[in-house]
Amino acid sequence: MRPILPEPDLSERIHDSVLEAICSGELKSGARITQEELAQQFGVSRQPVLQAMMLLRREGFLIDAGRKGVCVAPLDVQQARNLYAVRAALDGAAARHAAANYTPHLVQRGRQLLDVGRRAVASAYVPSVIEADIDFHLFIYEASGNPLFGETAQPHWQHLRRVMAAVLSEEDLRVSVWDEHEGILRALEAGQTAEAEALCRGHAEQMADILTGRLKVVISRAA
Repeated sequence: MRPILPEPDLSERIHDSVLEAICSGELKSGARITQEELAQQFGVSRQPVLQAMMLLRREGFLIDAGRKGVCVAPLDVQQARNLYAVRAALDGAAARHAAANYTPHLVQRGRQLLDVGRRAVASAYVPSVIEADIDFHLFIYEASGNPLFGETAQPHWQHLRRVMAAVLSEEDLRVSVWDEHEGILRALEAGQTAEAEALCRGHAEQMADILTGRLKVVISRAA
C-alpha cells in the first residue's frame, strides 16, 4: 500500500487503499491491523485511519480481535453462497431488462468487453481476468436501464472479488467462462429476454458452485 497525500476525503482514500489490499489478497484473512501501523504507513494522523477502519468493520471486511485491535475478516463459504444467490437474482433480472432495451451502441460495447475478457484470459494474469469479469456484469446492470440493479449489487462486488482473488490461479482461468458470456451477449442482442435471464442466472449459479467448492479447499488448507 502506497502512502497518500492528505486531502479532504482522506479517510475515504485510506478506506479504499486498505480495501484494495484485502480484496486483492495482499492482506490475508486474520491479518492484524492497528491504527498506529496504518497511520505510520500512510503518513497521516490516527483520526482518518480510525474512520476508515470503522467503515471497513461495518462493511464486514474487518472484525474486532479483542486486545489485538482488529483483523481481516475470515473468508466464509456460506457468506459466499449467499452473495452469489443475490448476484444470480440481480444478474438474471438485469439481463431480462437489458435484452428488452438493447441498442446498437450497447452491442458495440458488449463486444468490446468480450474481447477484453478473452485477452485477459490469454494473458493468464488473474487480476486482469477478475476485473474484466466484473466489468462485463456491471455492463449488464447498466444496459438494463435501471440504476437500482447496480446500486443494489455494488456493496457485494468487493466481497465477491475477494473470493475470486483467493481461489483463482492461472490454471483455473477458463476460456469457457467467456464463451458463456458470449452466449449471454447473443441473447441480449437478439432481444431474447427469457433466454438472457436464464443464461445470466445459470452462469452465476454455476460460478457459485465452482468458486465456493474451491474456497472450502483454500480455507481447509489454511486451518
